[in-house]
Amino acid sequence: PPEWAPHERTWMAWPGPNPTFASDAELAEARRAWAAVARAVRRFEPVTMVVGPGQEEGAAALLGPDVELVVRPLDDAWMRDIGPTFVTDGRTLAAVDWTFNGWGAQGWARWENDQHIARAVAELTGVPAHSSSLVNEGGAIHVDGEGTVLLTETVQLGKERNPGWSREQVEAEIHARLGTEKAIWLPRGLTGDYGTYGTLGHVDIVAAFARPGTVLVHVQPDPAHPDHEVSR
Repeated sequence: PPEWAPHERTWMAWPGPNPTFASDAELAEARRAWAAVARAVRRFEPVTMVVGPGQEEGAAALLGPDVELVVRPLDDAWMRDIGPTFVTDGRTLAAVDWTFNGWGAQGWARWENDQHIARAVAELTGVPAHSSSLVNEGGAIHVDGEGTVLLTETVQLGKERNPGWSREQVEAEIHARLGTEKAIWLPRGLTGDYGTYGTLGHVDIVAAFARPGTVLVHVQPDPAHPDHEVSR
């Protein structure tokens, strides 16, 4: 289903100490931001926050009593990427458990725990999890709900994630897991996404479907800018 389809619940992951935070103050700022998002979403639907062991008390103090907490070992806090991709045939719900390797086994990333979160969320939800050998993340795909998916060559075809996979093999696996039929490939993501703590080209910050046939795109009109060509 597309992002705008009705759903029962939002899943999030709580920021914990990791190399992406330079100080306790940065971590505290992130936690306040996460809590604000969770409370805003909770006004409209249930929210479940996955929290690392020993961090429940501090999370509860910021989140309030209306956000459900579940304790599981975590490395980072990007549920969109480490969590499952939920799929449905219109009658039953299932979850795709992509292989996660820290956004291309980057030196700053940790994924010993995060690689298991998708299956844990599926179990907590009570739906079957379908494992995929494709290294992929939720932010690396975008669908219109009618059979089209956006992908990026430097992500799904990148040597850091899926060395040896051909475009045809990636498309076959994506379509098999998502029920899509057409893949639109961007050559790369935004330039800033290849720096420190980047994802090496996630499509979600470049283009996103707003409804079938309508795409919101990042625009860079300056021909001298490195993002001009990809946005064009």
